[in-house]
Amino acid sequence: MKIICIGQNYKQHIKEMGSVTPDVPLFFMKPDSSLLTRNRPFYLPSFSKEMHYEAEIVVRINRVGKTISEQFAHRYYNEIAFGIDLTARDLQRQCKEKGAPWEIAKGFDYSAPVSNFYTLDQFQNSINTLPFSLIRNGKSVQTGNTADMIFSVDQIISYASTFMTLKIGDLIFTGTPEGVGKLEIGDHLEGYIEEQKLLSMSIR
Repeated sequence: MKIICIGQNYKQHIKEMGSVTPDVPLFFMKPDSSLLTRNRPFYLPSFSKEMHYEAEIVVRINRVGKTISEQFAHRYYNEIAFGIDLTARDLQRQCKEKGAPWEIAKGFDYSAPVSNFYTLDQFQNSINTLPFSLIRNGKSVQTGNTADMIFSVDQIISYASTFMTLKIGDLIFTGTPEGVGKLEIGDHLEGYIEEQKLLSMSIR
């Protein structure tokens, strides 16, 4: 099982990060050891002083596929979850300044909290018009809608499958909207898709 994460897929997030809108989906990988499930707490690691949250819709692949056409990509998933791409922003910044890869800022243990998965028919909206939000200590910090993604889920699947075979159980983090920020010990995070609370976790 692999975890594919899409970067810079919401224009307002690109703006807040001072980045440039990509021409094709930008993706990086997380190992399976980064998964954090069942609403377990996340313990801030000693190697970072600037741990950021990035709320995302996560898609789970349900069949094997390679070089998938965009028009057929919808056949390769039927479940989604709420996920958080935890990022050691200080480490990422240091790596970028050196022109070095920044897996250590994204792929560390438990850096991918994910809720339970739900079938698409359990939501009122389609995958292309799906609202989601992240609540931190009772206050909304991120609100997004998949309608605002630069690259749709089907475009992402088609593009990623050009380079690697997608297998059953693979996860795709589809990008985060604006509003990312630093986590502190004692924070409590709640993740919603539409009005359904799917994730609830503490930071320790």
